[in-house]
Amino acid sequence: MPTRIVHRFFAEERGATAIEYGLIAALITLALLTALVGLGDSVTVLFGNGVGGASRAIEDALEAAG
Repeated sequence: MPTRIVHRFFAEERGATAIEYGLIAALITLALLTALVGLGDSVTVLFGNGVGGASRAIEDALEAAG
């Protein structure tokens, strides 16, 4: 009796696909987080430069108009 239960447990494959997809999703998430952490400073500088440039352009336009 116990050997039949063990054999049936290892022969069951329905949950294996869900586990595989879960592992794939976890690996993709880990890769994205690693990339974002690695590029974090670069992205911050890029957006900071863009916002700073836009702010200076608005100030210059307001001074020219007023």
